[in-house]
Amino acid sequence: MNSDATSEVFVHPSAEVDEGARIGAGTKVWHLAHIRSSATIGANCVIGRNVYVDAGAVVGDLVKIQNNVSVYQGVTIEDEVFVGPCAVFTNDLRPRAQNPDWQITPTLVRRGASIGANATLVCGVEIGEYAMVAAGSVVTKNVAPYQLVAGNPARPLGWVDAKGQVVSRDPQRPPNA
Repeated sequence: MNSDATSEVFVHPSAEVDEGARIGAGTKVWHLAHIRSSATIGANCVIGRNVYVDAGAVVGDLVKIQNNVSVYQGVTIEDEVFVGPCAVFTNDLRPRAQNPDWQITPTLVRRGASIGANATLVCGVEIGEYAMVAAGSVVTKNVAPYQLVAGNPARPLGWVDAKGQVVSRDPQRPPNA
């Protein structure tokens, strides 16, 4: 494990951090988490209980990942993102137990976005800056910056500001557009 600054990284004794994982200063890795080699986690993050960060996954600074989340290879989470408990990321559009042609399909979560509890993000989507995905949603399409989406499949419900407050219930037109 490499730490890039002077502040200590906290790793709970029951957590596993593989050789070659990079964890930024001030980050806390809690009970039973597993951080794989070549995973990158930024500074001042909170990695909750039973979180799995796969090899090659990227997590920015000031990110909070709640309990029971798996961040698979191909997922990039930018700075200041909130990932609620039991949220699901995928990286395979056509999953099969045996597939010699398997390729990772990347997912990108932009700065400041929030992913609600038990939400599922089908790989290949981009969640825009400060967007909000409601709890239990299944995201199959890109989410615009500051957009609020909910449901299965997730549909636009309105727009939020940088603090997460709903500023418009017009799903088609952002405020000031």
